[in-house]
Amino acid sequence: MPVRQELPETLKRSPKKARETWIKAHDSAVEQYGEGERAHRTANAALKHSFEKIGDHWEPKSKKGPSDRQAARHTPKRGKTAEGVDANASKQHLYDVAKRLDIPGRSTMTKTELVNAIKKANRRASAKARS
Repeated sequence: MPVRQELPETLKRSPKKARETWIKAHDSAVEQYGEGERAHRTANAALKHSFEKIGDHWEPKSKKGPSDRQAARHTPKRGKTAEGVDANASKQHLYDVAKRLDIPGRSTMTKTELVNAIKKANRRASAKARS
């Protein structure tokens, strides 16, 4: 299946560089591991080094690097991720993202709570964009 048809909807609403990053990593992973879930996990991990999910799309990060423990792995395994939220970012950055997403109660949240609230807001925004 052509990779552009496999492109996640959130990437279709994202900058060209994000799409190119995902496609290049996906193509390389398909060559190494074959088509399937592992290629998608690898492409997503590569994307998370330079981009973070904000609402229903991906935006460039101010500082490159893995966004969570899974993205830091050479070959990401199945398991929990921060779903594109830059969990390694500062609490202030996460607060600013939460503010952009209009998350209530953000000022009293811990860093972990901010990550979880942003993940939830991102899921809602993506679902809304699909409908």
